[in-house]
Amino acid sequence: MERKVNLKDVARDADVSLSTASHALNGTAPLTIEVRERVLDSAKRLGYLDRRRKKATIAALRVLLLAIPDDAAPESDLNLVSWTILNGLRRECERRGIRIVPYVSTGRRIDGGEVRQMAVAERADGIVVLNDDQPELIRSLASADMPVVIVNGEDPAMLVDTVTPENRFGARLGIAHLLALGHRRILHLTWKGRTTIQRRYDGFSDAYLAAQLPVPEDMIVEAEGYEPRHGEAAINALLHRDPTLKGATAVFCAADNLALGCLKAFADRDIRVPDAISVLGFDDIVPGEFSRPPLSTVSVPTDRLGAAALALIEQRLIASDPQRPAHRLELGCHLVLRGSIAPPR
Repeated sequence: MERKVNLKDVARDADVSLSTASHALNGTAPLTIEVRERVLDSAKRLGYLDRRRKKATIAALRVLLLAIPDDAAPESDLNLVSWTILNGLRRECERRGIRIVPYVSTGRRIDGGEVRQMAVAERADGIVVLNDDQPELIRSLASADMPVVIVNGEDPAMLVDTVTPENRFGARLGIAHLLALGHRRILHLTWKGRTTIQRRYDGFSDAYLAAQLPVPEDMIVEAEGYEPRHGEAAINALLHRDPTLKGATAVFCAADNLALGCLKAFADRDIRVPDAISVLGFDDIVPGEFSRPPLSTVSVPTDRLGAAALALIEQRLIASDPQRPAHRLELGCHLVLRGSIAPPR
């Protein structure tokens, strides 16, 4: 049986005393940067840091209440983003031995009072809320005597911890790429979603401003929702009014679902993508890989959001500091270039 690495092993490897190693790892005494980094490097390389983190996790976080709105609960092609987040959270809880207590709302809005009552009854150590960041819900949960994390949502008041993709940065990254290819008239197809969707419009604007170009406010098109049929209907309606699509050479969709509908609308009218117009999505859901042409998109680390939420909860449990400020954690996005983007012709 392999012997577990202990603090003495770390101290020996870093060539410091046992007390110095302890101070370096716990931050309980002033040390030089060189000494602290040497101890941390040894602890990481020997696996001591990871073992200590796992031990703390098991001791601190045992039961998690997961609150989700009813439209995110059924598994379907329309909510692949939500299900990827949920599956990532479930896998991480299984790995850490954390029991999940599910709460599914009876409507699109989660009842904060019901969530708090269930959390107390189940002796939950923390609460994770998916896709709902209504202010009244956050105010209700902020008064709960346990850590709360909103996943895929924002809290402008900073009352509770939140984890989201970097929606604004991701959108800016995508538009900057289109601008670099030579596109200037870029249509932004979006819908009246939550604040997270608004951030994608902000990134759209940021990219133009960074390139010292005027933001084309007349190029914003709102669909009725985020489903493919909504994207298809919005593009068809615009084509009916203006066959030139306001002179657009590219379309940036605030979600891959909208982009898939957009591709269908173009295919039905024999508008070739990307020869006649480029299409960029956002989310990187699986159907985009198999569309015609394959969809270029901004990839979101949806499978990592759950683990990040657990980390915030365990940090708050271990710190046991009622004055600890709320944390807003944003995970980076990256471009996935496939066949739906080309320079304008």
